[in-house]
Amino acid sequence: MAVKNKFLQGKTINPPPLKSDVRLKELVENTFLAYNAGKLRDACRLFVKKMLGDDVTVGLSLAGALTPAGLGRSCIIPLIKNGFIDWIVSTGANLYHDAHFALGLDLHEGSHFYNDTLLRREGVVRIYDVVMDYKVLLSTDRFFRKILALPEFQKEMGTAEFHYLIGKYVYKREKALGKKEASILSTAFQYDVPVYSSSPGDSSIGMNLAELSLRGKGSRINVSLDVNETASIVYNAKRGRGKSGVFILGGGSPKNFMLQTEPQIQEVLGLQESGHDYFIQVTDARPDTGGLSGATPSEAMSWGKVDPNALPDTVVVYLDTTVALPIITAYALSSSKSRKHKRLYQKRGVLLEKLKKAYLGK
Repeated sequence: MAVKNKFLQGKTINPPPLKSDVRLKELVENTFLAYNAGKLRDACRLFVKKMLGDDVTVGLSLAGALTPAGLGRSCIIPLIKNGFIDWIVSTGANLYHDAHFALGLDLHEGSHFYNDTLLRREGVVRIYDVVMDYKVLLSTDRFFRKILALPEFQKEMGTAEFHYLIGKYVYKREKALGKKEASILSTAFQYDVPVYSSSPGDSSIGMNLAELSLRGKGSRINVSLDVNETASIVYNAKRGRGKSGVFILGGGSPKNFMLQTEPQIQEVLGLQESGHDYFIQVTDARPDTGGLSGATPSEAMSWGKVDPNALPDTVVVYLDTTVALPIITAYALSSSKSRKHKRLYQKRGVLLEKLKKAYLGK
């Protein structure tokens, strides 16, 4: 009987009827009771109650076509502004399409039933049910080629510095056009949030940089610097008696690049560490097909990516990011006060030197 009662200690499922004036936090707490709704509620709680502690360094990874759907403006920018995100790893495509909003270039709601042959003939580009004029791409390309040809880009650098410089010029263009809070890179620039891209050549930003290289111009991206800088962010968060939390949207290369910081510290550099402390992932992939290889919390633990003691503080929500992220963001904004910005971009050099000293002096 004692064992039986142990399994029946959970809160009774008996939600109140919904009312017309229900608030989002009440909706999540009172009606997201089971299955992936329950997991989404767990993610909201973990993010607010633990990951947003002042001693936690929070990394966000972005994969999938999130910014064309408007999630940059609606969710990611408010998260950065309120100090809820300290560093980012993103696909280049998300950063490229993010720039459209700051440049005053329009994306439109459409339909995935459109005839793509006709769209091509009419000069319309489709991202599922988001559509834009082909000229949006050409205008954005011209903007990137113009700024990437400027003197300050003509050197070797990591993607954090590369995106910081881009963010500076996107911010200037926003102001000139009277735009406000339109771009992730602009907002990250203002709050010194370093933004990395795990595969910088795999986007239209990388394509335009490649065009410049044919003319002997443009930046030379140092990917090893990115690997060491991101590892130093996590290492110093933990060595400074703090904690590390990862908020993973989708999967792909950004997911692995963020999680590999711990194996880089432990396996490659041979420094004592235990793994990330908090882990939230929103995904529609499955582990049995390899789509979540090394990324479910328990599997990631076997790689040293997640602290074994932190498994209760890990949540995987099997849901579309375009559904989950607005709910998590609204829940956090209504439940937690703003955090002081860590401004890690300006601290990159110091953090990297600390990691180097720990490695060479071990």
